[in-house]
Amino acid sequence: MGSCKLLVCLLFLIDLCSSVLVEQQSLVLSYHNGPLLTTMPTVDVYVIWYGRFSPAQRSIVGDFVQSLEDSNAKEPSVYSWWKTTERYSGTSNQATVMSSTRLGNQKLDDAYSLGKSLKRSDIAALVETAIASRALPENGNAVYLVLTSDDVTVEGFCMSCGFHANLLATKKLLLPYAWVGNSETQCPGQCAWPFNQPIYGPQSPPLVAPNGDMGIDGMIINIATVLAGAVTNPFDTGYFQGDANVPLEAVSACPGIYGKGAYPGFPGELLMDKTTGASYNARGVNGREFLLPAMWDPVTASCKTLV
Repeated sequence: MGSCKLLVCLLFLIDLCSSVLVEQQSLVLSYHNGPLLTTMPTVDVYVIWYGRFSPAQRSIVGDFVQSLEDSNAKEPSVYSWWKTTERYSGTSNQATVMSSTRLGNQKLDDAYSLGKSLKRSDIAALVETAIASRALPENGNAVYLVLTSDDVTVEGFCMSCGFHANLLATKKLLLPYAWVGNSETQCPGQCAWPFNQPIYGPQSPPLVAPNGDMGIDGMIINIATVLAGAVTNPFDTGYFQGDANVPLEAVSACPGIYGKGAYPGFPGELLMDKTTGASYNARGVNGREFLLPAMWDPVTASCKTLV
């Protein structure tokens, strides 16, 4: 009888341990057998500047995109962060991995051609107009990045700090595009943290932005997020977890993590610029410093940080 009780207890403990193991299993982004931009030899990033951005602001963003392919940058680098996307491959994607991500043509729309209040569909329209006018080329191996200034409202902004999608072009090509807005005057607590106080949760002092512009440095975080999503899940059939309409992707699966030891309200252990006191974790071209979010690593099935 005693041995039976012992056996029951052991079975209970095994079941309990099993349930704990299930709850603590690693985050996994599943591959859904679709095409990836990570297997293209070269991916161009075309930028549409919608609204008023200063030359200094455009320079920060331009330097970030160029840093994606700058293998000579001092470590930890934007280049090393971006190289993680090359680990995203599937059975139908055994081509040469992406070797170059380049800053392509840019278009300025500082006259607010569609006004200062945009619907989500207007973002796609801006891309279509830029291609139709030949301001930007039609290229299936590219991401069209639409950036809106801080005085432009976009449908769903603040609930979302950016998104990527795709549209059918004139040559019957599916073209990935993305949008990110400058949240400085609208919702910096949601879209520019940790450079601004969060609107909810643990309150900690905001960090000093590495390029001296809270709105633009916040945009860099969100640009990094949507670009990583666009190359690893360009057509909603790549790598993601959950509903394809609201997926967890390469970076969005690792929210609020920028360095080791991160927890809600604390971005993690970061590097600090001795001159400016700014926090960063990645270096790029022209001596730039950036703060980049963690990215899910398919090899280790975990959120990978640079520091």
